[in-house]
Amino acid sequence: MAERRPDGGSPSGRGPRRQVGMVDVARLAGVSHMTVSRVINDQPTVSQVTRQRVLAAMTELGYRPNVAARALVTGRTRTLGVVSIDTTLYGPASMLLAIERAARDIGYAISIASLPSVDRRSFGEAFEALMAQAVEGIIAITPHTSTTTALRHVPKDIPVVAVEGGRAPVPTVAVDQRLGARLATEHLLSLGHRSVAHIAGPGDWHEAQERERGWRDALTDAEREIPELVRGDWSPRSGYEAARRLIGQPDLTAIFVANDQMAIGALRALSAAGIPVPEQVSVVGFDDIPEAEFFTPPLTTLRQEFGEVGRQSLALLMEQVDGAPRSRRRIVIPPEFIVRESTGAPGLASSGARSAARQPHRTPR
Repeated sequence: MAERRPDGGSPSGRGPRRQVGMVDVARLAGVSHMTVSRVINDQPTVSQVTRQRVLAAMTELGYRPNVAARALVTGRTRTLGVVSIDTTLYGPASMLLAIERAARDIGYAISIASLPSVDRRSFGEAFEALMAQAVEGIIAITPHTSTTTALRHVPKDIPVVAVEGGRAPVPTVAVDQRLGARLATEHLLSLGHRSVAHIAGPGDWHEAQERERGWRDALTDAEREIPELVRGDWSPRSGYEAARRLIGQPDLTAIFVANDQMAIGALRALSAAGIPVPEQVSVVGFDDIPEAEFFTPPLTTLRQEFGEVGRQSLALLMEQVDGAPRSRRRIVIPPEFIVRESTGAPGLASSGARSAARQPHRTPR
């Protein structure tokens, strides 16, 4: 006769099945079902040896605690909410992934509410939907100015943290976009370029605003002319069209592009016009998307530390979940500057000069 498993099935997978319960876990671990309950609810009265034995039994049996029942006992659902905008864009998508990983590392699940439009009404509806799911706190990815404004109306009793939230009235974690743009522009000036053109992102995005400020800061401090910028919408096509408008400028030798996707378009436009990069025009992007090192030429860019953003935003949120009052603390994380082959001195001619100018460089962490 085949051996029966605690779930009622046979080793071959045939036969009746029933859901594994705490009694089964307790029997296998050699403890009471109350001890299993204490382990599930993370109570400190269980010894580490017993806890590990119970967890091993749960793993062996494939036991999954009843989340709803546990929430009734502990008052904790171990679920957090995330409000996000367009996750087809590299930045918001990477932020979301980093937050999800950081939450998983501390034993929390994520429930996501995507905004159909960036207005206060959509933002409020997203918050209400998440709170109806009994999430313990909410992280709002708010790179758009209108979503930051909506944060002023979040009830005080809801733990909340903003990511890329401008000057939001809640705890905020952001990458130092302004510093990144300054580093990019100063790098180009240090190579001998007299000025630097800028293909900016949409004017109602915090990242675009801060990157534009960093570009202006660097040119102003160097007492260089500030060219009229051209705006795109983050897409490669908009970068292509923006670069085509810049190509007519007789003194164009360097372009700082506000994200790597638009930089793809800019490189394509320069190539189509017969303008070599970096021999005639240098290009710097922002984000360091996975494809950036495989562009032609490989793209000099700024890398955003999304993993650190996720960890810091979770830490700020959990402080509130654990009872700390909401603050206006702001954590700013520096980007990493990655120099590749798309930048060089203006008018590079010899291969030796190109080789010297293209030596890989990283800013210190």
